[in-house]
Amino acid sequence: MKISCCWMYAIGKYGFPPKISDMKRAIREMAQMGFKYIELEGVGYENLKSVYENKESLKEECLRNELKVVNFAPIIPQSLSSDPYESKEGIKYFEMGVKTASYLGSARVWIDSYIPPIIIKEGKSYVENLDFGKQIYARLLPHFSWKSFWKKYIENIKKCNQICKDYGVELLIEPRVGEVLSNSDALLRLFDVVDDDNLGVILDIAHQHAQKEILPIAIAKLANKIRYVHVADNDSRDNHHYIIGNGNVDWDGIFITLKSIGYDGYYAIDLEKLPNLPDAFLKTKKILEKYAQKYDL
Repeated sequence: MKISCCWMYAIGKYGFPPKISDMKRAIREMAQMGFKYIELEGVGYENLKSVYENKESLKEECLRNELKVVNFAPIIPQSLSSDPYESKEGIKYFEMGVKTASYLGSARVWIDSYIPPIIIKEGKSYVENLDFGKQIYARLLPHFSWKSFWKKYIENIKKCNQICKDYGVELLIEPRVGEVLSNSDALLRLFDVVDDDNLGVILDIAHQHAQKEILPIAIAKLANKIRYVHVADNDSRDNHHYIIGNGNVDWDGIFITLKSIGYDGYYAIDLEKLPNLPDAFLKTKKILEKYAQKYDL
């Protein structure tokens, strides 16, 4: 089993998004915890530009600590905007993120599916404040059309996917509670209209469990589109990201099903902002290693 450390570790320790100096500290700490594979992110225009401008020193930090970046996230919601001017600028920054991923040696980039253009009456999107388990109360914008929104959304996904292909990296989408693609059926609908093997999905156990998905069925539906797995537990009521065993996810069912479809990719520990975060990541890493031995993963 290849176990990766999610960027939620850096966010939990140093804020959202962490500064470059804190990113380097997080990288060193990930290595000290015994990880060999990690994620990195660039969130929003300013932070992504800073990551891009410091990509050489970030790569040096990874090499110095014998870490491999296996996934990079350019989190730019404007890239999937229905506004053509906004999406043009967003996609320009998205390409900057793909260049960064390629330079760092990551074979894949991932994006969130983001929320549609709505009026948020209460709560915040994950892009604004990365806290899980929160409720959003929303209203539609005047003259909002789902059909028109979906058409433009697909166009932008195709543009992003082509950029990734041009740089030789996969594009993965992470479904999240409350976003455009929040469950396996939404993802299947996307794959029906964007029929390209370069486009895949992150199976996020905590998000899908909070969506009340029967996870072995979701895994069977997505099958070879699953290119990466985010690992965290919750009670299926609230969208939290806890240590394995602190929720009611059927982990045996997940590992048995993933093995049955031939999944041999990374399992990335994706815990929320928990107390004693390094201990939480280490405990989850040890639990995963036991499952790997049990099921020969």
